[in-house]
Amino acid sequence: MKTTVLAALMICAVMALSGCGYNTMQANEEAVTAAWGDVEASYQRRADLIPNLVEVVKGYAKHEAETLTAVTEARAKVGSLQASKQLVNDPQAFAKFQQAQGELSGALSRLMVVVERYPDLKANQNFLDLQNQLEGTENRINVARVRYNKSVQEFNTSIRTFPNSVTNSVLLHLTRKEPFKAEEGAKVAPKVKF
Repeated sequence: MKTTVLAALMICAVMALSGCGYNTMQANEEAVTAAWGDVEASYQRRADLIPNLVEVVKGYAKHEAETLTAVTEARAKVGSLQASKQLVNDPQAFAKFQQAQGELSGALSRLMVVVERYPDLKANQNFLDLQNQLEGTENRINVARVRYNKSVQEFNTSIRTFPNSVTNSVLLHLTRKEPFKAEEGAKVAPKVKF
């Protein structure tokens, strides 16, 4: 009789634990980590591409050294920040990282204005190839950010909804992850003047 009751209690415990969300939360946290890896890879691609782009443009746009210097400095600033998996758990470090990436995006936008001003830059096939690569990289960064934010949303929801929230507060103690947010002033379209 005792073994039957014990077996029934164990079956009930297993069934209760299967609905506690433990595995779901773990899987969602791993998805956030993987999505962050995609974001890092996209930023690394951009960081690797920019020196080549700058060198090609330098050869054709000596008169725009200020813009090229800004791109180089912004890229160096981005390179000085360590993008680690722990970054997503530190809102202040995450904000600094996002700000540095925003400064680099701004410098690259100014570089593209240089391209529009000086048609001889556009005529160079190497520059056109690098410009296409840069545009593709920026698109990849955007896609990676969107996927990361989706993973963060799923993870944050999984740790805050019942019964997962109980399991999290008792066993895991996972904290919310920070999504990418629009940069300050992003609602205003940039003005391009020639």
